[in-house]
Amino acid sequence: MRHRTAAVSALLAAAAALVPAAVPAAAAPAGAHGAGRETASPAGRDAALQRALDGIVAAGVPGAIAEVREGDRVRRTSSGVADLQSGRPAQPGDRFRAGSVTKSFVATVVLQLVAEGRIGLDDPIGRHLPGLVPDEVDGAPVTIRQLLGHTSGIPNYTDVLRRDGDDPIRKLQNSHHTPRELVELATKEMTKTQATPGAKESRTPGQPRKWAYSNTNYVILAMLIEKSTGHGLAQEIDRRIVRPLHLTGTTIPTTRQLPGRHMNGYERLPGETAPADFTDFSPTAFWGPGNIVSTTADLNRFYRALDSGRLLPDRLLREMRTFQETEPGSSRTYGLGLERRSAYCPGEQPVWGHTGSVPGYTTFSFTSADGDRQITLAVNTSLTIPEKAEDAAAKAFSAALCVK
Repeated sequence: MRHRTAAVSALLAAAAALVPAAVPAAAAPAGAHGAGRETASPAGRDAALQRALDGIVAAGVPGAIAEVREGDRVRRTSSGVADLQSGRPAQPGDRFRAGSVTKSFVATVVLQLVAEGRIGLDDPIGRHLPGLVPDEVDGAPVTIRQLLGHTSGIPNYTDVLRRDGDDPIRKLQNSHHTPRELVELATKEMTKTQATPGAKESRTPGQPRKWAYSNTNYVILAMLIEKSTGHGLAQEIDRRIVRPLHLTGTTIPTTRQLPGRHMNGYERLPGETAPADFTDFSPTAFWGPGNIVSTTADLNRFYRALDSGRLLPDRLLREMRTFQETEPGSSRTYGLGLERRSAYCPGEQPVWGHTGSVPGYTTFSFTSADGDRQITLAVNTSLTIPEKAEDAAAKAFSAALCVK
């Protein structure tokens, strides 16, 4: 999120791509400038976390909520408001749109189907969904593994939608698309003169394509879940993850409205004096890659269950955690529906999880390498989040994830 030199309008257009939110730049190491002495105790870390959330709000974000787990110890806190109109305070249990964190849920269900023998991780997707995408991309079939890891070479449908007129975010907010229509938006791009991701690379058997984040991959995977099970995506996620883990605040909405008590989502659009409300949003715009609604507690519980082996056998959890480079020089690597950040806590093992960004909402949900420490942080701004709020979020991450 360190890209503030472009105009805000350009940020709005880019944000419709539903890329994973960038983890804020790392704060100073805990021992620097005496900070380690202040946050060494649980009470000190709690105080640092609260100051960080207050700093996010002071920088211009309406509200911020977080749950931090360290072993069996849980800290839930919040700052600011969930609703600018009523002034209702943000509360740790509020629901929010979790954006691309959805990908971890979808990937888990796909890998469960692999464990059941219904599909193979290296099956060509055309074996299960014939005719949906070209038989070959860059000279090789697209596999389920490549879809999960963003090496399919299939373009990103949200890149197409963000070019749709002068106000693409509001247009997307009020849109309706079938999953097949979303995939077709991407595959039509493949017939144009521009190269698809990885097209210039030479191909050898077994060599992965270049990594390129594409929400289309997860629309296809959601369709695969429905084809393989005969049930809807929401039903399978509910049956396989939500109910077994008792995730009482997690749903896949079928209407524009958010269910239950929630944070409203806001953006400060160019030329408008008041923040625009993006709480209500088309349920079809991000179907598959980014449509889950959840809570901080539920997301921590989900990733903890994943880490403990409750959701996947060891061999498939290892596949999920086989991370590869994304962009050269980036601290982020990507597995199968999981991100890993290698440079957040200096001198410590990487943290893993996923981020999410949709209009009005940004989510960070990460777990330490040993599984002992977790943070899920959600704020009700995404596209226009101030840089100072990012700096404050970095301090929240330091307080939660870094050993002092």
